[in-house]
Amino acid sequence: MLKVVKSSLVIAFASLSVTGIANADINADLANICTIVQADDKGELRKKMRSVQSDYRLKLNDYYSGISCSGNSLIRTAILSNAVEVGTLMVKKMPKSDLAAPEKDGKTLQAWITEQGLQDNPINAVLLDRM
Repeated sequence: MLKVVKSSLVIAFASLSVTGIANADINADLANICTIVQADDKGELRKKMRSVQSDYRLKLNDYYSGISCSGNSLIRTAILSNAVEVGTLMVKKMPKSDLAAPEKDGKTLQAWITEQGLQDNPINAVLLDRM
C-alpha cells in the first residue's frame, strides 16, 4: 500500500512540473521570431513554426496576433525589413480571413501598406493575390 501511495505522489508531481514548464517554454520558443523575420531567414522560420506546431499544436495564425516586433505585426515587420521570402511564407500560411482582418491598431494590412506607401513591395503583390 505504501508503494502505491509513493508512486502516485511521484507521478502526480512529475505531471505537474511538466505542465508548468510547457506554458513557459512557448514564450522562450517564440522569443527570437522577430529577429528571424528581420533577417529574412525562411529556413529558420519554417523550423521554428514546425517546432511550435509539434510541441504545442499551434499554427501561425494561433500566435500571430500575440507577437509584436517594435509595435508591428510579423508581416508588417517583414515588409519594413524587405524580408520578401519570410513575408511571402507568412502570407501564404495565414488564412485569408486573418489577412483581411484589422490588426491591433484597427488597420488592415492593405490599409497600412497604402498608408505607408509600400504598394511596390513584393509582399504586397503576394497579399493581393491571396485576397
